[in-house]
Amino acid sequence: ATINNEHSSNVMKKLITITVVASVLAAGTLLAADAKVIYDKECTKCHGADGKGDTKMGKKLGAKDYTDPKVQAAVTDAAAFKAIKEGLKDKEGKTLMKPTEGMADADIKAVVAYMRTFKK
Repeated sequence: ATINNEHSSNVMKKLITITVVASVLAAGTLLAADAKVIYDKECTKCHGADGKGDTKMGKKLGAKDYTDPKVQAAVTDAAAFKAIKEGLKDKEGKTLMKPTEGMADADIKAVVAYMRTFKK
């Protein structure tokens, strides 16, 4: 009977591990999908659906081309996070990008990760 209990316990641990891993993977997929939805809603007006910044507003405000590997390398995740959370101003104090309101830090991180997918 002891062997059966040990076997049952090991099987249960494996099932729990598999369930946890599957849940984490599913959550990661949801975050990626959510990030695209957020990006499409909040960012495309200036940055464009493709991340090139080739929109009327993007050109006016000097939005960067996030398909360019050099541009991507010059922007740290921390700087992108801060710009999304707190907004961005030029040297004269003119607002280039308004801060996002009510966006959770996890969503901001997901949007930054989504922005990284534009790099060619």
